[in-house]
Amino acid sequence: MTQTSPAAAPVQAAPPVRRRRVHRAWFVAAVTFVTIIGAAAFRSLPGLLIDPLHQEFGWSRGTIGAAVSINLALYGLTAPFAAALMDRFGIRRVVAAALTVIAAGSGLTVWMTAAWQLWLCWGLLVGLGSGSMALAFAATVTNRWFTERRGLVSGILTAASASGQLIFLPVLSWLTEHHGWRPAAVTVSLAALAVVPFVWILLRDHPADVGQKPYGAREFVPKPAPVTGAARRTLKVLSTSVRTGTFWLLAGTFAICGASTNGLIQTHFVPAEHDHGMPVTTAASLLAVIGVFDVVGTIASGWFTDRFEPRRLLAVYYALRGISLVFLPMLLGPAVHPPMLFFIVFYGLDWVATVPPTLALCREQFGEDSAIVFGWVLASHQVGAALVAYLGGLARDVFGTYDLVWYASGTLCAAAALMSLVIRRTAPSAPVAAVS
Repeated sequence: MTQTSPAAAPVQAAPPVRRRRVHRAWFVAAVTFVTIIGAAAFRSLPGLLIDPLHQEFGWSRGTIGAAVSINLALYGLTAPFAAALMDRFGIRRVVAAALTVIAAGSGLTVWMTAAWQLWLCWGLLVGLGSGSMALAFAATVTNRWFTERRGLVSGILTAASASGQLIFLPVLSWLTEHHGWRPAAVTVSLAALAVVPFVWILLRDHPADVGQKPYGAREFVPKPAPVTGAARRTLKVLSTSVRTGTFWLLAGTFAICGASTNGLIQTHFVPAEHDHGMPVTTAASLLAVIGVFDVVGTIASGWFTDRFEPRRLLAVYYALRGISLVFLPMLLGPAVHPPMLFFIVFYGLDWVATVPPTLALCREQFGEDSAIVFGWVLASHQVGAALVAYLGGLARDVFGTYDLVWYASGTLCAAAALMSLVIRRTAPSAPVAAVS
């Protein structure tokens, strides 16, 4: 009798492996990053305009610094209202309108003949437009589209501004030196306009618009109805937040942050180095290198913020910044040397590393209103920047040197380090959620 071998067991095919698609939130973050880069051109130009405008029109550095001050102040004061307007009209509409206003303000400067026109175009129009593109924009995108990795995302979006400075500053300085300041102003205008189509086509206001949950969320979050009364809500949030000591500590430290970065280094570093015999293009290139390391430092700060106590991070950042500013007057000179390069790298890593921990503290303390509260905190940042942009130019006119400004800013940074440690740790009154 012949024995037959048992039939081989059927081979079951492995189930198809489903590819995990990249969450739409990361595409929105990428569009936001590119948008902020395109808008960063206008932030690269003020420090390059001081000497050319002084030479062509005979305006004092204080007069030119006043226009920069108006720009910086409106950049901050517009931010909280812009955050509320995004809740009312949507992110796309507000950002597209802001970029158009920036383009108009920068483009109109080529025909100016009087100082008040500089204040109107570069101060008022560009200030209003840039305020709507401020970090409150990044905060709104982060709050709506992410519940995880918020520190990292806020660091990346904050670094976008530095990336824009890296891209545009060498180009604008070359244009200013070889062809005058007008082609540089037109370049800024065109850069802002070029970003508008990307915003309108690719940016989305809320995850619900594409039927997705925020990144890291376990449940679907419906899109809230448009919030009317944007100005009233913004002022109401301010009236509530100013009753807390935490708000004043955050606003005070961030005012010092603005004074020691946008107001001081970004506005006056190039003319200060030029005073010591360094060519404008070389000084502008050093400022651009700050932008390179700013990207690294800000993203790293976002990563640290997800893992360490933000108050202690702020204290360390401000203390190190103050020390570096005290030593800066000894480093200025006609040529680039290793100590100056060390300062550039060091200051770049610390430039806006303060933003992710400050954002985290706003979320922790103020919950669903955190984007608007951060807008008001950012307003203090820009008021501090505006004061130093003006006072720095005035000090240069009066004393013939910037030394006093460097030392005073270093002292303020030491005060900010102490203020950071005083902020109390308090649980938020409402769970952090998308801004409604």
